[in-house]
Parts: sequence; C-alpha cells; structure tokens
Amino acid sequence: MSNLRVTSLRGRDAGSAAALPDGAVVTGVTTSTSFSGNLNATQLSTGTIPDARIPNPLPAVSGANLTNLKIPAGFNELDAALFN
Repeated sequence: MSNLRVTSLRGRDAGSAAALPDGAVVTGVTTSTSFSGNLNATQLSTGTIPDARIPNPLPAVSGANLTNLKIPAGFNELDAALFN
C-alpha cells in the first residue's frame, strides 16, 4: 500500500472535484454537503436527528427491564427514585 500526503486535491478542470472512482477512506472528521447511499441509524454515535424523523407521539417507555440497580446505603427505593 502506498501513502500519499497532499495539501489539497483538485479536479483536472477548474471548479471540478477530484475523481475517486473507488471511493475514499477518511479517518478523522469530514464535512460533507450531500450523501448518497444507505446509512443505518445504529451506525451513528453522535449528531442531531431532525425533528421530522422523530415519531410523534413518542413511544411509551417501560422501566420493566431495569433490574439490579444499586441503591446507596441508607436510601430506600423511594429515596433512590426521587433523589439519585
């Protein structure tokens, strides 16, 4: 594999983008103005989801699977629920 270190890439003609026929692998931060392809939301670790993509009304949330929660010494379950 070869390494290429450049300050900028430019297309052959003025104002054109450089062609990357096999795509590009970017490590770090990139800024894009458009996206083409599929993106699964589980692949997102940070960011903002537009309001239009959030269901209305929001689904009900259940605490049924919250088990084995540590309650600090001296607290009862009500204290922990209210003040922890």
